[in-house]
Amino acid sequence: MARFAAVGAGRMGRGIAIAFAYAGHRIALIDLRQRSPQAWQRLCDEARGEIDASLRVLAQLGAFEPSQVEAIAARVELVDADGAAAALAAAELVFEGVPETMEAKRDAFEQINRHCSDEAILTSTTSSILVTQLAQLVRRPERFLNMHWLNPAYLIPVVELSTHAGTDPGVVERTRALMEGIGKLPVVCGPTPGYIVPRLQALIMNEAARMIEEGAATAEEIDKATRFGLGLRFAAIGVVEFIDFGGSDILHHASREMAASVDANRYAAPAIVGRMVEQGHLGVKTGSGFYDYTGRDVPAYRRDVLARTLAMLRHAGLWKPPAAATLDAQP
Repeated sequence: MARFAAVGAGRMGRGIAIAFAYAGHRIALIDLRQRSPQAWQRLCDEARGEIDASLRVLAQLGAFEPSQVEAIAARVELVDADGAAAALAAAELVFEGVPETMEAKRDAFEQINRHCSDEAILTSTTSSILVTQLAQLVRRPERFLNMHWLNPAYLIPVVELSTHAGTDPGVVERTRALMEGIGKLPVVCGPTPGYIVPRLQALIMNEAARMIEEGAATAEEIDKATRFGLGLRFAAIGVVEFIDFGGSDILHHASREMAASVDANRYAAPAIVGRMVEQGHLGVKTGSGFYDYTGRDVPAYRRDVLARTLAMLRHAGLWKPPAAATLDAQP
């Protein structure tokens, strides 16, 4: 039996299944709903078709050889309601991905609780319900956490692990290791709405929409600026690292100006930024900020940041060699 199980055979479950299958693991894709034979066959055909199509697109893009598609897809085992008990009993890591209602979650976890072993790690892929709410539905809440995947789940490396106060630290580390084993980059946060990435990206997307509404810039210009300015920089350096690199005082002053000229509520800097400025913890230039730079080779660190940025420029095809000759006309 498969070591891993995704409960819910929709888009998220299929994406998770591809991720594990690609990494060489068998995974059970479980549908808990009792269906007629015809309805079950339709679901199987749809799921198999989507999994196959996604893998073929990756192969066409050069991710792997097209001849490997069938072998990878065959590692996904579609399991109906009658086979759910055995598949859940064998799983050591379970992903709940049923529709985003408490009623649907409650029904799913009732079966998961009944059939999973006491050692199994249980997760929910919810994007909107707090881990503290769902932990109440789980028989052994110390073995439960939320796991938010970024679409497409089989492609984006980051998965966000949201823990509650009762989550066993050993379970978190085991989950982290299992996800790293399939090539993912797990990040941990507490029971916060929006996790990390959705909370940040919602602010950016809303502000972009406002700029279009105000006539500040077109969609095309905003997208060019975000892809090759904002996005390129933040692909090379983390958001918090970026604050330290430039200085929290820069953020403090920029926020003050934007709050005065655009919107006081949207651009007011949080209290932590003001405290850091008052205390002189400005980042790299003072030796401490959100990170501690004590004993660090700062010139080497700055070179590393530039190297990362240069690599992103080259990847985007935007870096050009220096001109061979002076082009300005001589007086």
